[in-house]
Order: sequence, then structure tokens, then C-alpha cells
Amino acid sequence: MKIESNAAVRKTGLMVGAVLLLGYGQTSQAVKPPPPLPTEDTLLVWAGDKLHKAPDFLSVIDLNASSATYGKVLRTVPLPSAVLPTSANAPWANLTDKNGNLYGGAIGNEPHHVGLSADKKTFVGGGLLSVLNGQNQSFFFDVTNPRQPSFISAEGAQVDGSLTYASIADEYEPVSNGHFLATFMGSWDGNAPGRLIEYDTHHHVVGVWPDKLDANIPAGFNPHGISFDESRNLLVTSDFICPIHTILGHSHDGGNSDLFRGSVRYWNFDTRQIKQTIPVGDGKAGTIAVELIPRDSKERAFASGVIDGKLYLIDPNADSGKGSATPVFDFNTHPGFVEADGTPPWPHLIRINKIGTRLFITLNYQGQHGRVAQFNIENPTAPKLLGVVNLGVGSGPHFLELSNDEKRLVVSDYFLDENLGVDAAPIGIVGVEGDHKVHVLNVTPNNLQLDSKFKLDFSSDIVNIPGYGGAYPVNGRPHGFALINSKK
Repeated sequence: MKIESNAAVRKTGLMVGAVLLLGYGQTSQAVKPPPPLPTEDTLLVWAGDKLHKAPDFLSVIDLNASSATYGKVLRTVPLPSAVLPTSANAPWANLTDKNGNLYGGAIGNEPHHVGLSADKKTFVGGGLLSVLNGQNQSFFFDVTNPRQPSFISAEGAQVDGSLTYASIADEYEPVSNGHFLATFMGSWDGNAPGRLIEYDTHHHVVGVWPDKLDANIPAGFNPHGISFDESRNLLVTSDFICPIHTILGHSHDGGNSDLFRGSVRYWNFDTRQIKQTIPVGDGKAGTIAVELIPRDSKERAFASGVIDGKLYLIDPNADSGKGSATPVFDFNTHPGFVEADGTPPWPHLIRINKIGTRLFITLNYQGQHGRVAQFNIENPTAPKLLGVVNLGVGSGPHFLELSNDEKRLVVSDYFLDENLGVDAAPIGIVGVEGDHKVHVLNVTPNNLQLDSKFKLDFSSDIVNIPGYGGAYPVNGRPHGFALINSKK
């Protein structure tokens, strides 16, 4: 598959930069910084129904703090009935909407991570468990008008679609050319190896890495986290867990056993070739997330180990170029993160501000408790804890995003429960529910504070899904989301 090189783009950028620097040298006037980006006024949340009776849906939330409807659900946009494939054996196979149309693959995808295109016009949401019933696993929405989203298309189950190569859709990141890069943690059957997949502006698969015929696919390749810097030709991914090992009754390696990974991989962004694999912890740390440090001359990154409870600094140039993963913070022993009931902290997703001085991370205590923390990372080798917000008993924070102005941090309280309905037996070993709330935290350079005005609970606030004929409120599970400005 053809890969467009960014070398020309980088060369042009360097030339422009040189011209600007020459211009600066000829004047004594201070250069004005660019105007701040407007803060987003709309939150788009990708969610599913705990009962698996209502369709999966995108919800539109008022994020304007000055509005009378701040924190309220403005509308929901469900996946369409009758057009999305599913298995005849799916528990929802015979469920119909108000018009008598079968819902099909509109239900039971387990909405997971999301992405927003570089031009802010396309939203994509992934279905983590779509593969279990042969359903599409990437769902695209037109958000040109963010408060009136519309479904565009779904991808995965078509001939030569993404399900041919990979499953267990995880993170989606926008590329400057309008494409998306997405990590898929599992192969077509949920085992290793997973894949990195690229979607073009028409939402078609245009790249799969490593190629299925590649003889050098690395062992234990189950990517979850992804971060890249096109200008520096840098791409990193982190391996988390082999998905098939979370499913009950599987036959791989003895069955019914988890198989966590612990590694970060550095890639050449242009060629999509893995250059380096760096082991993390004992190789089973559960490296769910990795984020490159912006502007870092050493190309370092931070990674979180869910299982061993540590924050790692990844340095690809250490140890004579072999690379290193150094634990720089232990959540297990710090008094700010120890729970009285002994529930271990699970450091989850990471976000870093634009200038690379502040790090934010969610702590999910197996869905029993939850915290969000902010660190000063001006010295990456010794992160300094600045603030912790305790979200209380029953919370389960996972997904998080910073606003453009970096004055707000949004967090959702749901991770994953591997079931196919409230009355069905579990299909897997993961049952980390959370309380289904979404929070806004106010951010200052040295602290975090919960915004008490923003109150959003998906277990009770979803009271209208167009076409749905079931009982309300729908007990929603909010996972991934995007912040966007409706006045763009």
C-alpha cells in the first residue's frame, strides 16, 4: 500500500523556520505569540448501553461553562438500524427499532477510544468487541456542525476491511493529511500480533503494519498506546495485553489466563517500520499508554504500567542506543495514592501539555476508586506531583483530554466490562465498570480542582435516543470523547 512521505513537508518547514529566524535577527521587536485557541464549547461522547438493547451512540454535551445547559445532553446520535452486519447468534440479533428494523451491528460494539480529524470535521469511534459477532469496528461521523453530528459510514467487516487483519480497536490519532492512524490490539482472531492501521479521508484502509506477510513481526505485538510527531519522523506505540487471553474458554497457552505485555516500540513515522523495542519493567508491566514528550531533544516518552503501578520514562538513546525504561514514580507506595482497602492503583492513560512541562494521568483502582493526578515534568527524570483529585468510591477513570487552552481536563469513568448484556454470563475476565460519570477538572499550573458545576451521569442522563423504543433512562457507558468548538 502506498505511504505518503512527510520528508518534503519537514524540509519545507525547516526552510520556513530558517527564513523566520533570519527575520527575527534583523529586528529588535519582540515576536508576538500566536493568539490562544478558543476553548471548546462542545463535548462528543462515544458510548454504549449496559443492557445491550439500545444502539451504540454519539452524544452531544454542552461544554460552555457560561451556558444554562452546561453539562447537559443536547442530543444523541445512534448508529443506524438495518445497515450494519452482525451474527445471527448475537444476543441482540432480533432486536428492532421503533420502525421494526433490525438493529444489527448497531448494538454491542463496546464503544472504546475515539479520534477527531486534523480539520475537526470527522469523528471516529472504535468498537473494542465488534469482532466477537463479525461487526464493523470503526464508525465515522460528520461533525462539521458539532452540535448536529451525522453518521457517515462504518468499516471493518467488508472484503479486505480491517477485520481481515486486526481486531480490538483501541486508539485513533489524526494525521496532518486528514488520515487516522489506529492501534488494533489483536490480530483478526484477537490473538497476537495486533496491527497499526491507517485510514484515508474516505475512511478506507490504506495501510496495515506490520504487513501480514512480514516475516519479522515482533513477538508480543499487541499495541494499545500511540503517539507521534510528524515533524521529527517519530512514532511510538506501547503493548498492553494479548486480547484473546481475556476471553473465557480460549484455547491459547492453556486458556483462561491473562497475558500482559510490557514494551514500547519506536517507529520511523514515514516508512512505518519498527526501529527499536524497549522492554518495560519485567516485560509484563501492562504498558497501556505512551506519550512522547513535546520538544524533548532526547526523543523521550512517558509510559504507564497498569499492572506494576509505575510511571516510566522511556529513553531510546540510553544504554548505548539500546534504550531504557526507568521507573520515575511508584503509585503503589506514595501516600497520595494508597487506598485503605488495599485496592492497587492502576495508572491508565496519559496526556501531556503542548510545551511538555505538565503530565496528567488517570488512576483506575479496578473500578472501585479513582483519582486523577498532575505532575510537573520539567525534569522528566524526577516528576513532581502537583495535585490529585479523588473521584470517590465506585469511580473508574480511564479516558482523558485537555482543552485547547489547557485550562480544563475532561475525564470519563468507564473502562471495560466484558459481557454481552446485564443478564448474560461474562464472556471475559475484565469487569471494570466505574460509575459512568464524566467530569471536568479545572487546571492551573500547579493544581487540579473538580468543577462542581459540571454534572453528567450516563447512568441516568440519556433519556432520548432517536428511534429507540425501549425504556429510559438508558444506562450508558461513556468511554472515549472529543472536545470541539461549535463556532469553528
